[in-house]
Amino acid sequence: MKSSKRKTTPAEPSPRPASPPEPPTTQTILLAVTGMSPAVITETVWALAHETPPVIPDRVVVVTTISGRQALERELLTPAETGANPPNLWQQLRLALLRDGAVTDERLILETAKVVTAPNPHTGRADWLEDLRTPAQNEATANFLLDELRRWTETPDTRLICSLAGGRKTMGALLCACLSLLGRETDRLTHVLVNEPFDDPRLNPKFYFPGQPQLELKTPGGQTVHANQALIELADIPFVALRNLFERDLVRKPVSFTELVRRCQRRVENMARQNVRLELRYNRRQMHVNGKLVKLSPAQAVVMLFLAENAKNKRRPPTKYRVAARESLPAFAARLREQCQPLDFNDWRDRASLPKDFDDQALRKLLSELRTKLHKAGPEAAALVPFLPEKGRFSLDLNPDAITLL
Repeated sequence: MKSSKRKTTPAEPSPRPASPPEPPTTQTILLAVTGMSPAVITETVWALAHETPPVIPDRVVVVTTISGRQALERELLTPAETGANPPNLWQQLRLALLRDGAVTDERLILETAKVVTAPNPHTGRADWLEDLRTPAQNEATANFLLDELRRWTETPDTRLICSLAGGRKTMGALLCACLSLLGRETDRLTHVLVNEPFDDPRLNPKFYFPGQPQLELKTPGGQTVHANQALIELADIPFVALRNLFERDLVRKPVSFTELVRRCQRRVENMARQNVRLELRYNRRQMHVNGKLVKLSPAQAVVMLFLAENAKNKRRPPTKYRVAARESLPAFAARLREQCQPLDFNDWRDRASLPKDFDDQALRKLLSELRTKLHKAGPEAAALVPFLPEKGRFSLDLNPDAITLL
């Protein structure tokens, strides 16, 4: 999916944006995930301020780890030198963007960094995370981000801009997933890119934004570059806002990201299930899925008729693949042979049988071949694939009224 990009190419010296208009009643919240490079925050803020029209966030919320918070405090909030005015890089950024009103303007307020926490059963408390490495830590991060996004998406008159440029890739991916579930059509998801060599963390001093006080930067090779020559690209990442589709599930405030995803998956499956129609004839080796004809081998026809008949009549399916392959399906094939109409030369059921060595592995292979055949038949037929048997379930997961047996 191609991203749209907004570019800012500051001239030399870097221009300051025109005096921003009076703050609107709607608050703009920039929520960023970061790691050891807090420069993505200042770069994103600078890029937003140089859009047309300028976007100045009211609040900047940072979600990070212990080491990420330390990096943010060290690089953005610690005075560069004694007596410096303004004393730290964040205040310098505010002065560059808000100009003379920086000391009274209540926008661009950086909230205290929010460190991801995870429950620790050994201590009986929630501990801050140093890093994201285990599945449990990733799940804790997803839950943390979900709660933080809910805080803003359920607050009236707010517009959310989420930046996934910082932190581990897992954090960005989880932020995108959470925003797809909770985000509104007016919210944004962005990524910030800076041209070489300004993206190199080895620059001395580091690059944070084109208007930073220390303009002359040394590359690792000894070359001098100027910060006001940097090009910042802000890419808007399209996302699907599923909030309206799952509003009922979101209102119930699930306790975890995993639970919300599970609920939404069930809803999607139910909606997809309602759009699938399956028709089979006992005396023909074929089926129609949403009107699409799919021809079947004798073994595939035995399996599909068995599954469809069980689902149509709400019969309890076999508990194990081995039982289905060795007992249920051979018995069903024998019944089909008995029902063959000898005067109907197109009736295939006299050949309804399974190999003598047919077992659970052969059954799984047959189902895999059937899925491939459905995909090749096109999207109408492929719609049946999610409802075929899967691990732990040998049944056709369709509503009885979606199945026609003739």
